[in-house]
Amino acid sequence: MPFILIIVYNIYEFFEKMNVNHTGLHEWHVKHGAHMAPFAGYDMPLWYSSGAREEHLCVLTACGLFDTGHMSVLKITGPDSYGLLQKCFSRDLNCCTGNEKKPLSAGECTYGVFLSESDGGVIDDSIVCKVAPDVWLVVVNAGMGAVICRHLESYKNSFDVIITDLTELVGKIDIQGPLSGMVLRHILSEPDSVFEGLRYFRFKGSFDNDSSHSDGVRLLDGTPVMLSRTGYTGEFGFELFCGYRNTVKIWEALLAVGERYSIKTCGLGARDSLRTGAVLPLSHQDIGNWPFLNNPWTFALPYNTEKTGFTKEFIGRKALENASYNMFTCPFTGYDVRKVADGIVIDNAGDVIGTVLTCVTDTGIGRVGDTVYSITSPDKPEGFVPKGLSCGFLKISRMLPAGEMLMLKDGRREIQVSVVEDIRPARSARYPIEQMIT
Repeated sequence: MPFILIIVYNIYEFFEKMNVNHTGLHEWHVKHGAHMAPFAGYDMPLWYSSGAREEHLCVLTACGLFDTGHMSVLKITGPDSYGLLQKCFSRDLNCCTGNEKKPLSAGECTYGVFLSESDGGVIDDSIVCKVAPDVWLVVVNAGMGAVICRHLESYKNSFDVIITDLTELVGKIDIQGPLSGMVLRHILSEPDSVFEGLRYFRFKGSFDNDSSHSDGVRLLDGTPVMLSRTGYTGEFGFELFCGYRNTVKIWEALLAVGERYSIKTCGLGARDSLRTGAVLPLSHQDIGNWPFLNNPWTFALPYNTEKTGFTKEFIGRKALENASYNMFTCPFTGYDVRKVADGIVIDNAGDVIGTVLTCVTDTGIGRVGDTVYSITSPDKPEGFVPKGLSCGFLKISRMLPAGEMLMLKDGRREIQVSVVEDIRPARSARYPIEQMIT
């Protein structure tokens, strides 16, 4: 390579690295040998020395620790904060909790999407948390804080609200797995009162020391945290939101206590395979710039009971109602660990009917005959040891019933899969907290 090109290349590499964001735990990951890679503008751990397979299994059987500080946190305040979110967010905040479809209350969260007004495509998915009638938190994906801020500002008009991007101020750690509560019990100052009533998609506390809405969730050293149960693995666990500067000490405290519970640090590899097995989408991959219709996650839309219409006006509604969209997203499960990358979908007649959105291996599941079991399935056959199965999501040109056989093909291989309604059985995310901390 000519000398001048080497100089140009090195300058390019320098500025590329300068433009990569780091979480508060970045130095810790590098020091402890994590395999790092760029993800959504951040340098993030993909896996550690034990490998993604062991990290995945640890979350199913013990507990795993994830750095999720790359997520963006927005704070919406003001007397019209509810009105702005009700207009821009897909869920009807007035009837979205429980079988009775009650309004979202303080301390509750809900999942939904922000849609494009023009075509009903997904700008990003999000978890919205109600702190108080005039205080809300919006948790969006890495690199999407500024995008969603601009989206909300564009529809602000006369709404009396303040939109603040807290991404650079807030750290986030996820502890996931059946023993997560046992680990947390040792670092919380009053664990019994914190755990009481902390059901799935609920939260307590605040990462803001001065917050008037904090309900006393603190660590033993007095550090305030916001603790929620909205994890992205399908398994029982918690998310700790904290001040950015407190991230490392909380991470190390969890690891120190967690040694007796077989805790492992986990990277994005295990996070991806766990969320796929739990039938959870990756924004900008499984949902994206196409109409948010005909997929497993349309519960995030404000359908009425009969699913004949919507219960509120929202940005993207007209586009969805007018869309002539004939593609369908469905989950699949394979028959061994083999995967395809950027593959096509072929039906029994040999016709190409779509593309592969996600294809990973859930190492915690396996087949016995026609039945898929998890390593945690209470009814698994004696001696069952999961060998792992490929799984993921397809975008295809017609709706297919569960059990339909398909072929996925890329430049390297073909694998047989079947359409399914669910992937990894016996997931623990919704288990009562009382069951998991005794």
